[in-house]
Amino acid sequence: MQNQNDKTMAILAYILFFIPLLAVRNRSEFLNHHTNQGLILFIFAVAGSIVSSILPIPFLGLIIWIADIFFFVYGIMQASSGSMGRLPVIGGIDIIK
Repeated sequence: MQNQNDKTMAILAYILFFIPLLAVRNRSEFLNHHTNQGLILFIFAVAGSIVSSILPIPFLGLIIWIADIFFFVYGIMQASSGSMGRLPVIGGIDIIK
């Protein structure tokens, strides 16, 4: 069971991933997991934005935006429930250990 402070910081990791990364000295495995997932989501959003602005594929930007919103909501739901579920498709990457 995760304490409320870890859950709050994990939710914050999806909004601004670097705050839990810099603010919490002794991060739990739970908080590290969600900080990593928030970082992956940020990278996906930036890369998707760049790709959709370069490639002239109709509705690509809209599809990427919908995927970003879905991953964001899914991650926050996982963090608020105390679960360490990974984001679908992009969540298998570990940058922060």
